[in-house]
Amino acid sequence: MIKKISSSDLRVGMYINELDCDWLTHPFLTNQFKVNSDAQIEKIVATGIHNVYIDTDKGLDVPDAPTEEEVRHNLQEEMIALATAEPSTHQRTTREDELHRAHAIKGRAQQLVRTVMADARLGRAVEVEQVDHVVENITESILRNSGALLGLLTIKNKDDYTFLHCVSVCALMVAFCRTMEIDAETTRQAGMGGLLHDTGKALVPDAVLNKPGKLTEEEFELIKRHPRDGYEILLKSPEIGPIPLDITLHHHERLDGNGYPDKFKPEQIQQLVRMSSIVDVYDAITADRCYHRGITATDALRKLHEWSSFHFDPKLVQAFIRCVGIYPVGSLVRLESGRLGVVMEQNDASLLMPRLKVVFSTKSNSRVEPYELDLSRPMGSGGADRIVAHEDPSIWRINPTEFICV
Repeated sequence: MIKKISSSDLRVGMYINELDCDWLTHPFLTNQFKVNSDAQIEKIVATGIHNVYIDTDKGLDVPDAPTEEEVRHNLQEEMIALATAEPSTHQRTTREDELHRAHAIKGRAQQLVRTVMADARLGRAVEVEQVDHVVENITESILRNSGALLGLLTIKNKDDYTFLHCVSVCALMVAFCRTMEIDAETTRQAGMGGLLHDTGKALVPDAVLNKPGKLTEEEFELIKRHPRDGYEILLKSPEIGPIPLDITLHHHERLDGNGYPDKFKPEQIQQLVRMSSIVDVYDAITADRCYHRGITATDALRKLHEWSSFHFDPKLVQAFIRCVGIYPVGSLVRLESGRLGVVMEQNDASLLMPRLKVVFSTKSNSRVEPYELDLSRPMGSGGADRIVAHEDPSIWRINPTEFICV
């Protein structure tokens, strides 16, 4: 049985099934191992990992600890409660109308980040005017219909991950700022910070950046240099303002003081930086990497909600969930009718009733001719069904990207 316990309750002889943090914040070579010494426990606590999941079939038990299923159920109930609050998104065009433009914007933004990284390796300054233009295009697309571009950005090639991750963080930051009703100029600066936040990775050797396995402690320390390297690269462009610089330098800081590079205390971390850390982790843990399979978007939101007890600002995590919906674009969901659908677009009236493309019937265990379903419509108008769970696409051999990019 899998149970969740506080790291302070760890004992030699327990078997860790999961370190309750994103894999970019811990130096262990594996996420699952037997605790063989007090030194291992001390290292876990020192790293800032507050909770772990243990497997009681493989090691010692904590009798009164909640099970993984109980934790998931409680977190899901809390997220559903958040989703009942009125979302602040108001689409100005349909997803179909925006999709063609979103394809072009994604391509231009990806190429720009590639150019920025190449220039950084050569010691050149960032061409701020080009960055501004791309951020403006991304912002306009998000304002017209956020689901089109955000859906496309869930599609990442492992070889181009670093570039597309920067584009995704930019788009998500713009959408997040919109949800928070932040003014246009500040939103532009936050978007620029998102696009440039990983510039320092240009100086990380590709063999480390794309290593098909867990990093060694020495390699992890090398990766941890990228925020400061990126900050120093961006300083060469005096037109870049304090917000992008702050996001680049501090997006790996955490509210419990265990982030990097400066181990900031909560009062030292500005709101936009707090927002960027949430967005950065969300996009990272949902993407397939050469060393880790991404988790579903809904599972990622649940993890962020869980980690907000220590690492992230709880109110901002709640706002981010309202921004993307508890079933984000591209999610595979199961309906009460037994049908499976891919989320295509959020509904302004309720995050629990998105627009879907139905693609599979669990009753016949077969694919169906894809058709659209708006859960907000009443019976007789294409609605009268509801989401009962999200699903792992790999289990059903369904690739949601087949449906969200056309």
